[in-house]
Amino acid sequence: MTTNTTKLLIVDDLPENLRALSKIIEGEDREIYQASSGEEALALLLDHEFALAILDVMMPEMNGFELAELMRGTERTRHTPIVFVSASGRELNYVFKGYETGAVDFLYKPLDVAAVKSKVNVFVSLYQQRAQVKRQVEELERSRNELRATQIELERAVKMRDDFMSMVGHELRTPLNTLHVEAQVRQLQLEKGNMSAFTQEKLKEMIARDSRQIQSMVRLINDMNDVSQIKNDTLSIRPVKTDLSLLVRRIIEDLSLQAKTSETHFITAIDENIIGFWDEFRIEQIIINLLTNAMRYGGNQAVELTLTTQGNYAVLQVRDRGIGISEKEQQLIFEKFERGENQKVCAGLGMGLYIARQLAEAHGGALNVESILGEGSTFTLKLPLTENL
Repeated sequence: MTTNTTKLLIVDDLPENLRALSKIIEGEDREIYQASSGEEALALLLDHEFALAILDVMMPEMNGFELAELMRGTERTRHTPIVFVSASGRELNYVFKGYETGAVDFLYKPLDVAAVKSKVNVFVSLYQQRAQVKRQVEELERSRNELRATQIELERAVKMRDDFMSMVGHELRTPLNTLHVEAQVRQLQLEKGNMSAFTQEKLKEMIARDSRQIQSMVRLINDMNDVSQIKNDTLSIRPVKTDLSLLVRRIIEDLSLQAKTSETHFITAIDENIIGFWDEFRIEQIIINLLTNAMRYGGNQAVELTLTTQGNYAVLQVRDRGIGISEKEQQLIFEKFERGENQKVCAGLGMGLYIARQLAEAHGGALNVESILGEGSTFTLKLPLTENL
């Protein structure tokens, strides 16, 4: 049983009859509405859901039978139980007419108090039981929908985990295989006593190759660690006074050899003395990610970088003229382990942009993208110039 209030409607043109009937059927779990005419009753019926409507038969302008016919012709009130009350004699056959209009019972005045209470109690109890069943069905449906959504999310998480482990294995296997092959070749040279393979120049080349493979694995491990820290809300940001203009110039210089290898180059427009309070290491991480992505997907065309200020923000934009990103995928690429369809042709775990956006937001800034398929992409990093971490 529910403790919610159940609404009852009584309709009679005489105030004393309304008061008397209201007194008979009142209860703590009930809210009684009174109407002195058919028109007034219809207005209440349209605004409220009633467990029972008790209608006086003889009323001016609109009698109880006419009101009942209107109720049965309206979807909202079609199933509201109706009980008629009449002071007229039984010989007028009102009972038959009442049942023809859809009444569930017919009472004569003077009313039998005990009988009225008993009948009303039955209808209140039935209404409350139906309401409770309805709520239980709705709750069951809601639980079913939540369970279905949870199941879909779990399936997605399992697939993401499997895909992630597969990508990690692939990404680690490449540098490890390279190191393994290099080690075997050097071992073979040593066993043959071929020391000419270890001249100073060749050793430098070996060290450079080994360093590149080791750095690839270090970057992968660092990315995985960053994702774990972001998930656990333990990512550390240590802001210090930083000259972003100098930082960007240094990054461009450091990546110039990689750009040359990618058969591209940088076009820069960097304003001087853009200084704020940021974690220099983390900001460098963001910018390197944007620039390396631009070189990777830029179709061997120039990568443009601009650094300016807008109001209280430093604004860095990286633009490439490569394959571009569809509108549907422009938010997808900022999620964990996700890449756009056009980006899947290149290696990577799909963590870089997710980490970059999280780092930007941790600084109180933002990272967004604008792109047109086939025309390239522009990534915009905004960082507050004031210390607000």
